[in-house]
Amino acid sequence: MIIAIILLCVAGLINLVKKDIWDVNTKLLKKEVLSIGQSVENVSLLDLTPFVWDIAYSFDPYTPKESIYEIVGYKWNNISETVSEGMNQIVFLKDGKVVCYLYGYPENNGFGINFSNENKPGAASASVLNYKDDLTFQVIRINNVIYLSNATESE
Repeated sequence: MIIAIILLCVAGLINLVKKDIWDVNTKLLKKEVLSIGQSVENVSLLDLTPFVWDIAYSFDPYTPKESIYEIVGYKWNNISETVSEGMNQIVFLKDGKVVCYLYGYPENNGFGINFSNENKPGAASASVLNYKDDLTFQVIRINNVIYLSNATESE
């Protein structure tokens, strides 16, 4: 009986300390982006993502959670709706599961990612990248914030 209680307590502590994979990968991505050398002008997004992914969605501002859930294919707890035009809301998936979730203002995160691509049918509020796409991004530095953009025109 005592052993069962101890095991339950240990399991509970492990769950408290355990981080969601998308949070861990977001921190790893941030570390990679912030380590881009000053002289670097272009990077491959695949070289910066220290996790495996096959599709990424960048959601337009004000996209409702329900629409994101529908496009991504399932619900997870930590999603928020953007409240401003300048925020990032990017979801990286591998085999239909979220592996990285980037949310917030680039100024607060230290970096931002902007990509435009053809919208996937049924995903009118999101741009979509596939890992097989041309993932060359221009590195733009503004006020100590690193912006990655695959758009043809700089912001």
